[in-house]
Amino acid sequence: MKTAIITGASSGLGREFVRQIADVFPEVESYWLIARRADRLAELAETLPGKTVACLPLDLCDSMSFMAFQEKLTAEQPEVVLLVNNAGCGYLGRIGEMDTASQTRMVDLNMRALTAITNMTVPYMVPGGRILNVSSIASFCPNPRMTVYSSTKAYVSSFTVGIGEELRAKGITATAVCPGPMKTEFLDIGGIAGNSKMFATLPYCDQVRVAGGALRAARAGRTIYTPKLFYKFYRVLAKITPVKLMVKFAKT
Repeated sequence: MKTAIITGASSGLGREFVRQIADVFPEVESYWLIARRADRLAELAETLPGKTVACLPLDLCDSMSFMAFQEKLTAEQPEVVLLVNNAGCGYLGRIGEMDTASQTRMVDLNMRALTAITNMTVPYMVPGGRILNVSSIASFCPNPRMTVYSSTKAYVSSFTVGIGEELRAKGITATAVCPGPMKTEFLDIGGIAGNSKMFATLPYCDQVRVAGGALRAARAGRTIYTPKLFYKFYRVLAKITPVKLMVKFAKT
């Protein structure tokens, strides 16, 4: 059964990915939805009539969740055509001033969990399979006051490019989507809303368009997808400007 696996599926961009997958990947017959909140996953499953849906209420910061996911893969032997690594978090605060648990949670979820889920899923992916990793414009340059977050997203983008080359011979592609801020609960949970002049002035991306564009980019086998002309320009600027100068303009 052709399967799509989506982490961070219960809200925001993840929920929008789930809603639009059938438009871009109509061959998907089965959805594996991963997030912490079981009630939200159950509600989302009801929006997928005619599809086989598995709700996996897992906390990907807990190593035990990897064991549960591996057991599910081993038991079901799915034919994975799409993996969407959307689970992630970001917190606003300076190093040494924010609580350590929040800083390390970003590392655990944005990097460790994404790497683990990908590593376990790839053996079950078929030629033509697509991996879609949610990165950020924050990956283009370190952002003071969100240094850990931007560093983890730089990893996501680099990881995506690397595995794309590794998996090319198997006919599997990897795409990193690097959106700007979106009006989702991410901003409130991360303590960003109302506390950052930069976020208050940046042009916001629409999560519906980001999800659709990212899925189409993944289908086309693109390596990096950056929504909005403004952020495409920022990506180029960050490449050609010395990082010690660029970081002064990237403060959050």
